[in-house]
Amino acid sequence: MLHYRQKEMPEDGSKSFSTRTAYDTYLRNWIVPAWGEHSLSDVRTVAVEDWLRTLPLANGSRAKIRNLMSTLFSHAIRHEWTEKNPIRFVRQSAKRERTPDVLTAEEIKALLAKLDGPYFVMTFLAAATGLRVSELFALKWENVDFAAGEIKLTCAIVCQHIGLLKTAASQKPVPMDTGLSALLLDWRGRCPYNQETDYVFGSLEKDGAQPLWPSSAMSKHIRPAAKRAGILKHVRWHVFRHSFATLLKGNGEDVKTVQESLRHADSKVTLDTYTQGLMPVKRAAQRKVYEMIAPRF
Repeated sequence: MLHYRQKEMPEDGSKSFSTRTAYDTYLRNWIVPAWGEHSLSDVRTVAVEDWLRTLPLANGSRAKIRNLMSTLFSHAIRHEWTEKNPIRFVRQSAKRERTPDVLTAEEIKALLAKLDGPYFVMTFLAAATGLRVSELFALKWENVDFAAGEIKLTCAIVCQHIGLLKTAASQKPVPMDTGLSALLLDWRGRCPYNQETDYVFGSLEKDGAQPLWPSSAMSKHIRPAAKRAGILKHVRWHVFRHSFATLLKGNGEDVKTVQESLRHADSKVTLDTYTQGLMPVKRAAQRKVYEMIAPRF
């Protein structure tokens, strides 16, 4: 495990800061305490499977631990320390235990009505583009191309650590409608940090050298605003990305458009994880079928 950290998880490697942080957490908190003293030949498929069931974690986290353990064995095989990967046959579902919340267009409007300043702009931008929170807060004015009508992403920021974007597909420009462009242009004229190299959501406390903290913006401003708007769902940053995807799908956009808008490398991720059928849309779809088959009296 130490060899894998040294060879595959260096700071100047290909893995993003968020990926390295997650891997480090899984290794330190779960894998090393349980398996660190075992030799490679002592690790058995069923034993790992039984152990995963005991972890007080969601299915998705257990699946990530399983996948990381499999990666460790692949690393060992590559260096000829073992010939088999027992994790390959470990069964662990990644199925969600609850459906993630999404906001309707009406709920987003109600939320925005309770916000102002940078919190209105960042919420509007997140809801209208589906940007990941790490991308949203890494934005500088030089990334906003008003002439081309595009937002050009170059990096992500996690815990104020600047790193790579999540995937190659994440590097594709994000389209900017004229209305969204006008909103950002207005904000640039009013915000305290509006030079090309300034953060779009620069922190006053840090004199613009860092962006605002997303967790603080959510807990102190956006979530209380949602409560004032009468929204009972658990609002968090990723809800806006899920909601954006679902609204696109509800508007009848084809799968490829939704995939490209979310900058996913695989359309399966788009359909399986990020979109849900909105009840009015599903009801309208059902109505079309009903009208096709209903007898005429």
